[in-house]
Amino acid sequence: MTQTTPTTPVPPGALDGTGESSKGEATDNRARSRAAGPGRLLAIVLTGQLMAVLDVFIVNVAAPTLRADLHASGSGLQLVVAGYTISYAVLLITGARLGALIGHRQAFLAGLTVFTAASLACGLAPGTGALIAFRFIQGAGAAVMLPQVLSLIQRTFTGASRAQALGAYSAVLASGAAAGQVLGGVLVQADLFGTGWRPVFLVNVPIGLVLLILGPRWLGGAEERPESRAGGGAAGRSGALDLAGLLLLAAAVLLFTVPMVLGQEWGWPLWGWVMLGLSAVLAAVFAVYEARLAGRGGAPLISPRVAGAPGMPLAIARIVLAMAANAGFLFVMTLHVQGALGYGALRAGWTFAPTAVAFGLVGLNWRRIPARWQPVTVPSGFLLAAVSFAGVGLALRDGSDGGPWLFAALVGVGTGLSFAYSPVLTRTLATIRPQDAADASGVLVTSAQLGMLTGVAVFGAIFLGHGPGVDASADALWATCLALAGAALCGAIVGLVIRVGHLR
Repeated sequence: MTQTTPTTPVPPGALDGTGESSKGEATDNRARSRAAGPGRLLAIVLTGQLMAVLDVFIVNVAAPTLRADLHASGSGLQLVVAGYTISYAVLLITGARLGALIGHRQAFLAGLTVFTAASLACGLAPGTGALIAFRFIQGAGAAVMLPQVLSLIQRTFTGASRAQALGAYSAVLASGAAAGQVLGGVLVQADLFGTGWRPVFLVNVPIGLVLLILGPRWLGGAEERPESRAGGGAAGRSGALDLAGLLLLAAAVLLFTVPMVLGQEWGWPLWGWVMLGLSAVLAAVFAVYEARLAGRGGAPLISPRVAGAPGMPLAIARIVLAMAANAGFLFVMTLHVQGALGYGALRAGWTFAPTAVAFGLVGLNWRRIPARWQPVTVPSGFLLAAVSFAGVGLALRDGSDGGPWLFAALVGVGTGLSFAYSPVLTRTLATIRPQDAADASGVLVTSAQLGMLTGVAVFGAIFLGHGPGVDASADALWATCLALAGAALCGAIVGLVIRVGHLR
């Protein structure tokens, strides 16, 4: 199977970021790059991004220690883990739009400040209630910070350097999930100064302070109202937020997120299904409202240029499937190795190192593949992931630790998912104009986050539907891995389905 080609002609050089989409601002971008130092800028924003992504997962390994120390109830512990994710997912689009209004550098530093302060508060929290509140604030800071990373990359880099920066971005974004499990295990096992779970939050503080000291200088000069200056973007066209659209979208995402992160813990109550139904209704209302607003010459929250960009629907579908499989796999594997196999926090964390390393290496180097093979990297990546998921299930099906076969399968999972994800992100953003970077970053990062939430909920439900014990857990993992393989196969064929739809 070959990569689906866009139905709209793509300018020469678009796939490596050197085409028409970047010519108009090339001189300005090069000047900013020389002033800010593109390597330093990338180091700052990717380090901030890594902290934000790690905090989605780093608490998982620390959860048992945290529960024992704070005497947290099951629902309280779930909110500690999920509170960050809920506010993070709900506010991502708002964070992207804030960057378009006040400047991406300023928004990044503001989000980093909130995130760092909230991390300190989380690490010092005296009880479960305070920790939950600080986790929500921490997620809000991440939601403001993270969308600016893509926007700054799009507006600072051009040509091949942009593609390389996007490769590093995708490697950090997705491998950060597994790296969070590893780091969480290391910190909990170390029990620094008898602090137990607290270092999983406090580790962000010195890193955040260093970034805040270096950021104002390394990120270069202030970027005042970039979309206004460039003539694009919702904020620049209107000078204000599309508040009605923002409220509709935030409500739809909130109604989707809450049952996804709490439904399994609370037995999928009726209110969860009602919220999911209302989420779908509000999403449809949002789409109609935005289309009518654009038709009246208004400034919708999401630019029509982004929604209609070549390959965007296919990119969203593939990103959702890849991130759903990634997050769902990490979730069920954590439950199996810690619950059934009795791994400690450190060993459980290191179990995911092969997946994280493979994902990162492929994300940084996939463009070295000969050009004639690159069109098939995405479907081939999904196929490799499907085989590898099945391999993990087979390696652990007898209740053992899997041995070398598990290591090989974990490497295959990371390699396959990276090939499935990294080229999609780079090629999609190559067709997006720099002044639309805020819209694109908000859409793609939110799609990835919602995919992760869906993956944990769906694949977690499959795994948790089986009884206790090592054998039952191994059977549950096998069934879940087959479902993960099915999702990966869907990712391999979704391009063909969308192409046939266009032909009709």
